[in-house]
Amino acid sequence: MAKITQLTHPISKTAGVFWLINTFLFIGVAVVFLLRKDWWWILGFLAVILSQILIFTQWQDAKFGTIANIIILIPLITGFAFWNFNAQINTETKELLAENKSEQKIITEEMIQDLPSPVQRWLRYSEVIGKEQIHTVYLKQKGLMKLRPDQKEWLKAEAEQYFTIEKPSFIWRVKTSMAGLPVLGRDLFRDGQGKMQIKLAGVIPVVNVENDPKLNISTLQRFLGEICWFPTAALSPYIKWEPINDYSAKATMAYGETTGSAVFHFDEKGQLTKFVAFRFKDISDPEPKEWVAKVIEAKTQNGIKVPSKLEASWILEDGEFTWYKFEVYDLKYNSYL
Repeated sequence: MAKITQLTHPISKTAGVFWLINTFLFIGVAVVFLLRKDWWWILGFLAVILSQILIFTQWQDAKFGTIANIIILIPLITGFAFWNFNAQINTETKELLAENKSEQKIITEEMIQDLPSPVQRWLRYSEVIGKEQIHTVYLKQKGLMKLRPDQKEWLKAEAEQYFTIEKPSFIWRVKTSMAGLPVLGRDLFRDGQGKMQIKLAGVIPVVNVENDPKLNISTLQRFLGEICWFPTAALSPYIKWEPINDYSAKATMAYGETTGSAVFHFDEKGQLTKFVAFRFKDISDPEPKEWVAKVIEAKTQNGIKVPSKLEASWILEDGEFTWYKFEVYDLKYNSYL
């Protein structure tokens, strides 16, 4: 269509068509990315491969396009890593839910009579009496997170989580950032064992721990505390309750080869006010530290009164370190993927 004197080698009409196709491929990548389709990286790799083949055919004139392709490869690799990480979590989630099979039971007043009085008061306040026993849970969280006590800025975090109750398990995925780079994390509790995985930009492993006794206990204690979102789990055979006073009770959970305890605190109405456990902050710690989850706000979701805003803190030698402030804004019971 025009004579371009800057080119040292002519481009045939056929080659020109392929350059045009490549242009539309890159535009397509941008559109699919903006539409938040998790397979955008596939189109991106096709565009880069075709681009580089065309560059090789016109190396003298187009060789510097290789630099652009290398730059484009960086987000493509990250996109693939995100997709792969999420695919792994989706597979694990389906496996957990497939294992959970429960009979439909209605919670009755008689079923809670053997529990300590503050726990009974909590279940009545939560309005679970007369409702179906919960066997699966799905929830979403949004919040602010700090990784260190001396960290000044809070990091935004978004998470989603699945629980099964008959065979106690959960899988929690979180997305946040570190040094301006996206961070993906996954916590898994299954068969009484915990797994933790954190990746920077979805590629660089930051944490990858599993089947560690300290992690197993801490993850089990986390499940125990998070029954606040599905109170009927308090009736599960793997949880034993001991009264402390009119406003608190100790829960001990044993599953597989792992056992852990925590104390639930309630007010006079029966609303949960905080959950306290001694957990290992890090698997290198010789002794567990006090971990506290305070209920800031509660509301009714799907007919059950549950905590909606919480703050999680470690009680360290230098004082209280609040590391996570979050809200549960989406909560579903007894539903599957």
